[in-house]
Amino acid sequence: MGITKTDGFSLETIDLAEMLKAVGHPARLSILQYLSTMPGCICNDIVDELPLAQPTISRHLSELKKVGLIKGSIEGKNICYCIDEKQWQKLENILNEISKNLSCKDNYC
Repeated sequence: MGITKTDGFSLETIDLAEMLKAVGHPARLSILQYLSTMPGCICNDIVDELPLAQPTISRHLSELKKVGLIKGSIEGKNICYCIDEKQWQKLENILNEISKNLSCKDNYC
């Protein structure tokens, strides 16, 4: 596996790339979609929702948590997960800015 060169890129660009990379996996996207439909944090339900083994789901949850898109809290023997709305808003703002730039480009604004 090669090393990705990040020298010369802003921290914001590197963070965005890491978040998009995490979201780019079908299992992680499914986890985010599922968590977005839940009213609060959930503990064990994800295993019942995806066609993956518990250790595989745990690895995907770990990757999403590493980039800050989800957060977890310990409740007894379980870790309960939910969307980190602050980080999600940051991602949304960056993508909206890119979209805005694209639409301005078409209208020469």
